[in-house]
Amino acid sequence: MRAGRRYAAGVGGNPGSVGLALAAAVVALSPAAAVAASPPTIKVVSGRADLVSGGDALVRILLPADAREGKVEVRVGRRDVSKRFDRSGAELDGLVKGMRTGRNVITARVRGGEGARLVLTNHPNGGPVFSGPQPQPWKCQAGAVNKKCDQPPRFSYRYQSTNPLNGSLRRYDPKSPPADVAMTTTDGGQRLPFIVRVETGYQDRDEYKIAALFQPGTPWTALRPQPQFNHKLLITHGASCNVDYETGSAPSVTSFSPLGIGGSAGPLADSAVHALGKGYSVMSTALDNSGHNCNVATQAESLVMAKEHLIESYGDLRYTIGTGCSGGSLAQQWIANAYPGIYQGILPTCSFPDTWSSATQVMDYHLLRAYFENPAKWGAGVLWSPTQFGVVEGNLLPVNAIVSDIGFFNAIVPTHQCGGISDQERYHPGSNPGGVRCSIADAAINVFGPREPKVWNASEKKLGRGFAGVPVDNVGVQYGLGALQAGQITPAQFVDLNARIGGLDIDINPQQKRISADQPALENAYRSGSINETNNLGDTAIIDCRGPDPGAAHDSYRAFAIRSRLDRENGTHANQAIWEGPVPIIGDAACADQSFVAMDRWLAAIANDKGGASLAHKVIADKPADIGDRCYLGVGNKLTDGLCSSAIVPVYGTARTVAGDGIATDANKCRLTPLKRGAYAQPFTDGQWTQLQGVFGDGVCDFTRKAVDQGPTLPWLTYQDTKGHVIYGGRRLGSPPRSKGL
Repeated sequence: MRAGRRYAAGVGGNPGSVGLALAAAVVALSPAAAVAASPPTIKVVSGRADLVSGGDALVRILLPADAREGKVEVRVGRRDVSKRFDRSGAELDGLVKGMRTGRNVITARVRGGEGARLVLTNHPNGGPVFSGPQPQPWKCQAGAVNKKCDQPPRFSYRYQSTNPLNGSLRRYDPKSPPADVAMTTTDGGQRLPFIVRVETGYQDRDEYKIAALFQPGTPWTALRPQPQFNHKLLITHGASCNVDYETGSAPSVTSFSPLGIGGSAGPLADSAVHALGKGYSVMSTALDNSGHNCNVATQAESLVMAKEHLIESYGDLRYTIGTGCSGGSLAQQWIANAYPGIYQGILPTCSFPDTWSSATQVMDYHLLRAYFENPAKWGAGVLWSPTQFGVVEGNLLPVNAIVSDIGFFNAIVPTHQCGGISDQERYHPGSNPGGVRCSIADAAINVFGPREPKVWNASEKKLGRGFAGVPVDNVGVQYGLGALQAGQITPAQFVDLNARIGGLDIDINPQQKRISADQPALENAYRSGSINETNNLGDTAIIDCRGPDPGAAHDSYRAFAIRSRLDRENGTHANQAIWEGPVPIIGDAACADQSFVAMDRWLAAIANDKGGASLAHKVIADKPADIGDRCYLGVGNKLTDGLCSSAIVPVYGTARTVAGDGIATDANKCRLTPLKRGAYAQPFTDGQWTQLQGVFGDGVCDFTRKAVDQGPTLPWLTYQDTKGHVIYGGRRLGSPPRSKGL
C-alpha cells in the first residue's frame, strides 16, 4: 500500500476534482486501502534499540487510528513472532527473544495495510555494549558457564518482621513461612505481606541484583506484573573508588542507609526497605560500585543492561532514582551527566562530583604531605607548623589531607594490589613492564586513550605502546597563595614550598618537575564526563544530603562545586536542593530516606506533566514548593528552610582554592599568565624572586580563564565501533534508531 500512501499525500497538495475522483477510484478498487493509510510505530520499551543485550527486547507497536482493527504480523528477520505480542487497544506489547548478536530487523505489518521496520543491535549478555574492549585478564565467579561470566540467575527471599527488635529484612523460606511476616501497603493501595524476592544474576561479566515485593507462587511477567509493582526503580550504589579485575558483589538491594545509620521504620527508615514496601523495585550492579569499578562508561553500561533486563522481566518503568554515598554519589552524578536518562532523580550523600577533578585534590595532598611531613625537604631557615599545613591545604588542620591521601591515592598507583591480579601478573617497571597496571586510569584506557609517543617512558618504549594518560596537572599552581596574601605564611615558606613540591611521573613516582596532564587524556576526561561539567545535568532532579566534614575526606564544599558548575553551564541550580545538618558527612540520620520520599513526589509531578515544555523546564517548574535547601537537626527534624549556618556546616576549601581556583574546582590544567612581582601582598627578596622565576618560568595559573581543553561533556559516547574495535576517547551514539515505514 505504499503507492496508496504516496497518492494520499499528493491529494493533500492538490484538492482538485480530478484528484478526488482518482482517489475515490483507488478506494473503490481496493477496499483494504481504507484499513491503514499510515504505518505503525515500533519502539523498544526496555532501552535504546541499538543497545539491546542478551538477545531479548521488550517491544511496543503503536497502531495508527485507521489500523486498530486489523491483524498485525510481527517478524524478526524471517521469523514470525506475532504470538509473543499482546494487544491492548492501539498497542501491542511483546517480549522478543532469541535475537542474534549484531543487527536484527523487526517488522510489523497490518494486514491489508502499511508496515514498519526497526533495526535493533543486540550485544552479548557478557558485554560490552558501548564501553569498548573489556579489561583483561578477568577472573569470573565460581559457577560461571563461560569466559564472559554468564550464569543463570538465582532467587532468594526476605521478609519484614512484625517485631521491630528483629531488625531489617530477614531470610524467608517459602516452604516454611514464618509467623511474624509484617504487612505493607504500597503507594498504589495494594496491601500484602512484606515479602521480597531477590534476583542475583550476571551481565557484563559481573553481578547484578534486583529486589521487589513478591507474592510467592504467583506468576510475574513484564506484560502481567504482580499488582503491587508501582513501575518505579531505586538504584543503590557502593562507595570508594578503585579497580578490580574480577567479578564482584553488587551493593545491597535490601538495605541502604549511609554509614549504617537508620532502621526499618520511623524517622530513621532505611530507604531501600521503604522503597520496597511502597512497591518499588530496587536494583544494583557490581560495576556501579565505584570501589570495584571507577569508570563512568562501564558503570553506565552495567546500569543500561540491568535496567533492560529488569524491564523485560518485571515491567516498564515510570522513573528511576539513584542513591549512594561517597563513591556512590560520584557514580550518580557523573553517570547522570554523561548518560542522561539512566536516572530521573539522584540522591547523592557525602557527595563527590566525579573522580578526576577530585583526583587533582588528592594528588595535591599527596605532594604536600611528602613536603610538609619531612622537614629534611625544607630549605634552610624554613619552619612550618601543623596549622600552616592546614591553611595551605584549605582546612583548619592537616587531618583531612592525611585521610584523603591514605584513603584515595592508591587507586591511581599502577603497582598497588587489585582484585583478580596476582603479584606475578601485576605491572612492575623493571621486572614486568607488560603486566596489568592496577590503576583506575589504566582500567579506563578506552576513555582516556594511550599516551602520546613523545612522552613515553622506558617501559612504554620497550612495549611499543603508551599507558593510559592521566588528566591531572599542577603546572603553574601557586601552592599557598591565599595563605601568603593573608599573611598566614611567609614569602620564604611560599617560595620554598613551590620550588620543592615537584610532581609525579606516569608510574606515580615523585619527580622534581611538576606534572603535566597527558594528552589526549585531558581533553577526553572532559568530553567523557570523567570530569563532570554538569552541562547535561539539568534534566535530572537532585537532592544532596550534606554534613560537616571533621577531616574524613568528604568535604562539604563538593555539593557547592556541583552547584557552581550547574550555574555556570545551565544558568541555574534550581534542579538541585542541598539538605544539611550536624551529623558528620551525611547531615542528618534520616536524610537519605526523607530525600527519597521527597524525590518520589518531585518525579511523580514531572511524570504527570504532559505539557510540551522541555524536560529541564519541567524539572524546575514541577518541583514541589516545599523542596528546596534545608537545615536539619540531625535526627529527622527540619530546623529551617535554607542552608545551615557555617557554625553547623562549615565549608572549607582545597589546596587549589587556596591557590586561586574557584569552588567549581574542575580546572585540571590551568591557563598560564606571566609572573608579576606586583601581584603579591607580601614582598620578596631579590633572591626569592629569582627562585620563583625559575619555578614559574612559563607563568602561573590564571583561574579566571577557562582551563586547558575544558569543554562540555558529550552525552552517550560509545568506545567501540560496529566490529567491537576500540574508539579511544569515544564518539557520540547519536539519536536512537527509529522505526520507518516499509
